[in-house]
Amino acid sequence: MDPHDKSPTLIVPEESDSLEELSDYLDVLSSSARLRILKFLEKKPRDARAISKEIETSYENTKKHLDKLLSIGVIKKEAGLGAPTSKGIHPVWQYSLVPGGLEAIIRNLSLFSNTRVNVMGSEISRRLDEVRGTLSKEVLGNVPAAIVLGGPDDTRVFLLRGEQVSFGRMDPENKAAFRPETDMVFSEGYSAVTRVSKPHGRFILKNNAWFIEDCGSTGGTQVNNKKIEKGVPVTLRDGDLIELAKGTSGIRLLLVIPQKS
Repeated sequence: MDPHDKSPTLIVPEESDSLEELSDYLDVLSSSARLRILKFLEKKPRDARAISKEIETSYENTKKHLDKLLSIGVIKKEAGLGAPTSKGIHPVWQYSLVPGGLEAIIRNLSLFSNTRVNVMGSEISRRLDEVRGTLSKEVLGNVPAAIVLGGPDDTRVFLLRGEQVSFGRMDPENKAAFRPETDMVFSEGYSAVTRVSKPHGRFILKNNAWFIEDCGSTGGTQVNNKKIEKGVPVTLRDGDLIELAKGTSGIRLLLVIPQKS
């Protein structure tokens, strides 16, 4: 373990109910085929046969995968109409993502990983890392992300694309002052966060490493409970907890940086 790592450590008893539930959760998400199903369902509902064709496995195996995903509440099924055939149009079960379901998975796994789950005599930590790696590859495309914890944007996932990503509260009067397609724009509810047109801060990619810089915000920025100096970039790592301002009107972000293969 890194001697400089100040992240909290959560020791879970081997017989813990929460550990058993986490193990079951990881079992469902350990299949890359199931994660590809989630990615396929992002745009619109699909029936089991369309999903089967997309992930290139049998209809029977696809149904088993879907049942597993239904069991953790990340997808739902509702009656819909199938594609037209020579015999007409028939009702089918269509599967779709539960709103916020994919973001919730990323959040849950990242939170468990961030608390460094250690279990004596168990491989739960290794399995957690493996599932997070597969999720990053199949769903996020190995792109770093920041996950919102709490408040109006809770569970929202922002992908970090580009070498600089500014972040701050929404500014409807200065839309030309930021890049809405790449910058991180938070809801008005986070009133202690500086507006994005004069950004609270920015993420910077330099020499294959990510940094965070406070751009002179009013509320300040903390990384793992340590306030950073304004205008001085600070190196970031996977699992870092970032706080923009304090209290209920501030915002907390959990950083996910895919591990290099």
